[in-house]
Amino acid sequence: MLVLSQYVEVAYADDLLADRRGGVGYLLKDRVADIGDFLDALRRVAGSGTVLDPEVVAQLVTRRGRGPLDGLTPRERDVLALMAEGRSNSAIARTLVVTDGAVEKHVRSIFTKLDLPPDEEQHRRVRAVLAYLGG
Repeated sequence: MLVLSQYVEVAYADDLLADRRGGVGYLLKDRVADIGDFLDALRRVAGSGTVLDPEVVAQLVTRRGRGPLDGLTPRERDVLALMAEGRSNSAIARTLVVTDGAVEKHVRSIFTKLDLPPDEEQHRRVRAVLAYLGG
């Protein structure tokens, strides 16, 4: 399910993310100007991914605070915010103008700081994003 909205409604975003099954997105209409970006978002949602508009992420975080995220550096928070938007490591690297290796280093550090060891049953990247959104 991909929601296109004129405004951020945090309660709707919470409901959308509550089932944690993936295949969901929440984008603001005025940001869907590039058809390529929109089609990419549709593909990610159709592939059971999650796509969130940066403003949705910002309001979710602002409302909830950052408790478990206090130990993250500003760059790690930037990386985690982009992860929450559903971006790959390569896309994060391009956005932040750093190497893929630098992003991988930040992601590993985020997993360590959020106490997310490797687990065969759970996806650490998803758990990190949920920690970010849950504050």
